[in-house]
Amino acid sequence: MPHLSADHSSKVAEIIRGLGNGVVVEPSTGRFTIESCSPIDGARLGDVMVTTKEDYERAILEAELAFRTWRVTPAPIRGQLVREIGEALRENKETLAWLVTAECGKIIQEALGEVQEMIDICDFAVGLSRQLYGLTITSERPQHRLMEQWHPLGIVGVISAFNFPVAVWSWNAMLALICGNPVVWKPSEKTPLTALACHTLAQRCAREVGAPEGLFQLVQGGRDQGAWLADDSRIPLVSATGSTEMGRKVATRVASRLGRSLLELGGNNAAIVAPTANLDLAIRGSVFAAAGTCGQRCTTLRRLIVHESVHAEVLQRLKNAFGLLPIGDPLVDGTLVGPLIDEAAFNLMQERLELARAQGGKVFGGDLVVEGVPSGGFYVRPAIVEIDYKADVCQVETFAPILYVHSYRELDEAIAIQNGVSQGLSSAIFTNDLREAERFCAADGSDCGIANVNIGTSGAEIGGAFGGEKDTGGGRESGSDSWRNYMRRATNTINYSAELPLAQGIRFDI
Repeated sequence: MPHLSADHSSKVAEIIRGLGNGVVVEPSTGRFTIESCSPIDGARLGDVMVTTKEDYERAILEAELAFRTWRVTPAPIRGQLVREIGEALRENKETLAWLVTAECGKIIQEALGEVQEMIDICDFAVGLSRQLYGLTITSERPQHRLMEQWHPLGIVGVISAFNFPVAVWSWNAMLALICGNPVVWKPSEKTPLTALACHTLAQRCAREVGAPEGLFQLVQGGRDQGAWLADDSRIPLVSATGSTEMGRKVATRVASRLGRSLLELGGNNAAIVAPTANLDLAIRGSVFAAAGTCGQRCTTLRRLIVHESVHAEVLQRLKNAFGLLPIGDPLVDGTLVGPLIDEAAFNLMQERLELARAQGGKVFGGDLVVEGVPSGGFYVRPAIVEIDYKADVCQVETFAPILYVHSYRELDEAIAIQNGVSQGLSSAIFTNDLREAERFCAADGSDCGIANVNIGTSGAEIGGAFGGEKDTGGGRESGSDSWRNYMRRATNTINYSAELPLAQGIRFDI
């Protein structure tokens, strides 16, 4: 039986109203709506209005007005708003997690982790609000000081995907806020209600601390609305998370107006299992990375490169583990694999498995699960495919739980296989050999933005910069110095002498 009650749409509406203390501003007066249906059982959760061009223009105007005030507000004061948002998220963690699971289908434990990730980035950003450091540089001219400052950039556009419907927004929004910028958010049309919930919570916090109106803007819709952000010269930075295909379109449009884009795109992530690996660790790490979120993470493990000496054992243990995974209602404790987002995702998974068979692969699992799961959803057994790493199907990302397993003899060969795809997001090696671990993380090792040792490819912490290379887009979000994406740099030369010496010894006497 479906875990969602018959009045789930009423519950969702009540949640969103509660997050705003009774105030919910839906940012459209248009005629068209997006219907949100749960991947758990296909039940309707609610509708949101699609943003019209008129409402979009109003949102940008409000954001521009907010920027004039927010950019000159001291950064530690900006941090007070982010702190309030973090506290509100703590108070509503379970409620928001329920909504995330209901709308995108990830298991409740992962949804709780996603909301915690929002809380963590709030904590990080509050501390960062007192650490937006510039530089003082020695000048070659006497009685001159050379310095570097970082200033607010302007409106930040955020385009997010369904699989992390709230965390990715928070990575961008909390850093943008402490850097002095308003945020215009276009969420996935598959998860509009979680976006409305977070938008409502953030607006409430802004009212309570007296922040300028207009800091948070929500644009609901699809490709047209995303194109408005990409084409708008009033938005100096567009941060886009999604497929490589989508990222290419966004990057091209933003670049045509000489704007900045921050891209977090597809991943075709691999892990190497070395002969010295702790196989218990390798199996646990690989199963979570491959099957977590039903394979619908950009950091999902999609290729496992196993040394020939342990290949047979690893393959059998993986099959045993995949066969025992509890699949079903993601709101039920103990479920480890929930549904795919929709029928299109299921059909694509089946097409890719058929292609793998046609290219010589041996497929284990991948079938539709109908017993013991809610009707109306698309539940699948995660698949393992024994296949040659050169097969075309292994070169593309399929947003579904398919794990291709390859064999290798020498570490150089394994690293070459790992790097031999167009994507470059996350990677891992399981080894107890220090030299292998160091080599994997070295300049001639993994070519990915994330290179892990003895953990899987997914589950990044917010303290480190998150992102990848090649077709993954090159963007970096979340921790480290990612805040610089949301600011502009100004170099100042200050002359406190009575002379006017020129740089490089140039003489220009009048």
